[in-house]
Amino acid sequence: MKALLLKQSGEAQIETVPDPRPKDGEVLLQVRRVGLCGSDLNSFRGKNPMVSYPRILGHEVAATIVEASKSHPQFPAGTKVTLSPYTQCGQCPSCLRNRPNACQFNETLGVQRDGALAEYIAIPPDKLYPADLTLKELCLVEPLTVGFHSVARGRVTPQDTVAIIGCGGVGLGAVAAAGFRQARAIAIDVEDAKLALALKSGATSTINTTRENLHEKLQELTQGRGPDVVIEAIGLPQTFRAAVEEVAFTGRVVYIGYAKEQVAYETRLFVQKELDILGSRNALPEDFHEVIQMLEAHRFPVDEAITHIVPIDQAPEALNAWSLNPAHFSKIMITLD
Repeated sequence: MKALLLKQSGEAQIETVPDPRPKDGEVLLQVRRVGLCGSDLNSFRGKNPMVSYPRILGHEVAATIVEASKSHPQFPAGTKVTLSPYTQCGQCPSCLRNRPNACQFNETLGVQRDGALAEYIAIPPDKLYPADLTLKELCLVEPLTVGFHSVARGRVTPQDTVAIIGCGGVGLGAVAAAGFRQARAIAIDVEDAKLALALKSGATSTINTTRENLHEKLQELTQGRGPDVVIEAIGLPQTFRAAVEEVAFTGRVVYIGYAKEQVAYETRLFVQKELDILGSRNALPEDFHEVIQMLEAHRFPVDEAITHIVPIDQAPEALNAWSLNPAHFSKIMITLD
């Protein structure tokens, strides 16, 4: 079958690889769409410490069941599905606490093991999520779940004001999740186009920090209290610190972004404000179900969130162009049918 193979840093090409052989109980899927995210770009650039080469990329998937497992008749051939790209060992502390999204030994599709940018893939049925959605919508489910999980970690309620720092793909999911939970969502970024999309995704206010003072604007929007929850979705030292500085007393800070360097804090604020400081990684089944519910309700600007759709034969060129000019791209989807 045809697949997009990342040979090494900066070198991706289309190759013919062996067809998958489903193990007992696995379901054979025809891959229809695959989305690319920032981790794929980092893998292409050689900046993802978790990836090894050569590697088939791809973990944001829309597919059709080709061959169902006899032991799982609830997934008949022809069913459209998306999938969870993570594994769980069942034995580590995270798994034993029923939080397999943070499995100590997780292997994500397209990172530690070959992914879905191929014509076919075999997947365990417990990782599949059927839904009455378009292929575009199905392909957006997984990336949106990461933001939804951060909002769940922050215990967001309709009474909360939530500030989301960074409105890329993951941050946009957090904006949508906060809005879907009927919270007041403040979107923060440096690009007007991303902020405009955030407003359509559920934000009630925006702050462009190239023109507005973050602290002054947040104080204005929250009557001097600060937001109840701050979600950091960029990964910069200054935004890591800003989350702690700007959140309200007894508020919650949720970190999704990975800081690329060490972060120095004024730790007095941790204690003085009695903060809940939380990490957020991957997603749980309930996050997938909530995203699907939101998309079925047509509460997300799907078409506007996707900037490029290209066939798999053009995927190497798309990756290279994205690497050279990342500001020109938002969400890339690869078609395989």
